[in-house]
Amino acid sequence: MTDTARARRGASARRRGPVRRWMRRGALGIGLVLVAAGGAGWAVYAKLDSNITPDEAAAAELARYEKERPTSLVRDARNILLIGSDSRAGEGNRRYGRDSGTERSDTTILLHLSAGRRSATAVSIPRDLMVDVPGCRRADGRRSEPMFAMFNYAFQVGGSACTVRTVERLTNIRVDHHVVVDFHGFKEMVDALDGVEICLTEPINDKAAKLRLPAGKVTLNGEQALGYVRARKSLGDGSDTDRMERQQQFLAALVQKVRSNDVLLNPVRLYPVLDAATSSLTTDPALASLRGLYELVRGVRDIPTERVQFLTVPRESYTYNSNRDQLVEPEADRLFERLRVDAPVEVANSPETSHGALHTSPHRSSHSGDGKAGAQRPDEHTGPTPPAPTFRGNTAAENSCK
Repeated sequence: MTDTARARRGASARRRGPVRRWMRRGALGIGLVLVAAGGAGWAVYAKLDSNITPDEAAAAELARYEKERPTSLVRDARNILLIGSDSRAGEGNRRYGRDSGTERSDTTILLHLSAGRRSATAVSIPRDLMVDVPGCRRADGRRSEPMFAMFNYAFQVGGSACTVRTVERLTNIRVDHHVVVDFHGFKEMVDALDGVEICLTEPINDKAAKLRLPAGKVTLNGEQALGYVRARKSLGDGSDTDRMERQQQFLAALVQKVRSNDVLLNPVRLYPVLDAATSSLTTDPALASLRGLYELVRGVRDIPTERVQFLTVPRESYTYNSNRDQLVEPEADRLFERLRVDAPVEVANSPETSHGALHTSPHRSSHSGDGKAGAQRPDEHTGPTPPAPTFRGNTAAENSCK
């Protein structure tokens, strides 16, 4: 190699040196950014994941009575018991009353997700419904005696496990998962959504619930929403049934708000909603993680809002006490049977009856299954598919503001 060639090569190497150093530093910088982003993402995941409290005690209690529990009849269909706790313990809850050390199920909903996730049916169970409550393990380790009592006594005496067993005895439906939400968590989730819009036919002035609202369109913040779904004596006819219908209408509005694109597709808005929601949850161990919750709800987001249904179990005043409830038969058993086998039901917002059961309707039903059980396939009969029974209720697609 000539001296000229060596000189040129040296000059080229000197020019490439800074470029290579810049590239190495740039690659290192990009790597650090990716690691930081990944670390932040993992930190967020870990934070949300750790928010959820696993209900290990309930899982152990339910395992003790596994042999007496109903079996699941339809693969992939799921039944989740949603329990609203009125606990005054913990941060943010004491303002709603004195902490007596006793919790009651202020609201209980049996949520049925059909196989294939074609529909979701939420059935409210009145807290004043007279039911057979089995003997349950108390918080102090002692066992209660079986009792015929109001439904919310089950949660008071034996917590979520006792409530699950009571629902299973009442309906003969296997409860696959349960979720307990407290006052504070509900309020924080509504606030994280920047409120939920409802429509009122008349103004509200409820001193007990600290609720003062005008008629018409109103966006409720967390505190107002909690008062609205819990108020009873001063709103409507003062019945628990009227309150449950109000809760169902609010939940329909909540579903619409959560599913709106400005929440689900906006990480800045979605994170506080997830943080508030997970912080308020106590669930069975299988659901006590973001992965568990995701596996459950990933198909639910695609259910049309007209197939997200809300209704109250068919009920009427208890024969021996008008302030208590009892099931209306055979309508209640018909509802439970159809949910048990994942067969279709239909809801209609109609004043025809006060206890929830209406009629069988030839109209299109919100299908609650995939045809594997409970509903006849076209090749099994020569006539049309039997009509689905209709129950009083509403769907998430119905908007009282229209």
